[in-house]
Amino acid sequence: MSVPRALASEALRLRRSPLAAVHLVCACTAGAAIGAYFAFAPWDAALGADAYMQMLGAMMPLMVGIVCGLAVDEERRAGRLANLTGAPSRHIAILAKAAMLWLAGAATLALATAIFCAALALAGRLALGPTHIVLAWGGLCLGSAPLYLLELALAIRLSRNAAIAVGSAGLVLAFFSVGGLAHGLMTGELTGIAGTGVLGTVPFAWPARLGSLGVEAGIAAAARDAALGAQICGAASALGCASLAVSGAGTAALALWFNRFEDRSTDV
Repeated sequence: MSVPRALASEALRLRRSPLAAVHLVCACTAGAAIGAYFAFAPWDAALGADAYMQMLGAMMPLMVGIVCGLAVDEERRAGRLANLTGAPSRHIAILAKAAMLWLAGAATLALATAIFCAALALAGRLALGPTHIVLAWGGLCLGSAPLYLLELALAIRLSRNAAIAVGSAGLVLAFFSVGGLAHGLMTGELTGIAGTGVLGTVPFAWPARLGSLGVEAGIAAAARDAALGAQICGAASALGCASLAVSGAGTAALALWFNRFEDRSTDV
């Protein structure tokens, strides 16, 4: 059992799963609705983009919980996790599952970001260059990686509802980490760099803050504020390194744990 074959198998199963439609609908709905709003709303377009990235990032804990929970439910319906626990290399099977769900999330975030930016561009209000848009998207994806590992394990060990409950709590923490929904938009503050004390360091807040920092780097560059730009770069580097470290440790922990896992659940 090789990694490429395991990933190809997961990609084929995901493509035929209702989860593919869920990802597509979420991306199109969020990008089109919020993009259309900010294309004509009187708010500053750059701060609007910052608020949008924060919203996408803050939603990720809940969305990851839902997606991981539904994916595990599908595996149980298909044979009580036999596709994972009966694989020749369990650790490859579970890591391929986590990787493919993360890649699907990254593609969804890319589509949601592209639709939002296209709406602003059509209205002549896109205030960010492609570099900072890609940085914001990359921050969302990087910050989300540890969440897939955690919530996939929760869904397998406990249940779909446990993963969703943890994701819901993570959503609340993420919004509080940037001062609340659209706080920076209404106050003019760059809340991604500011954070809110300890909450800004919690992994559930990382997608919102890393996505936001990509936008705020663009705002600092447009204002030619080198000091602010350096501060944003330092915060993004620290959070990015933390996310990489936790993702690496989480990957190893998930693989080791799943090699010894025995499913004792009796329901789907």
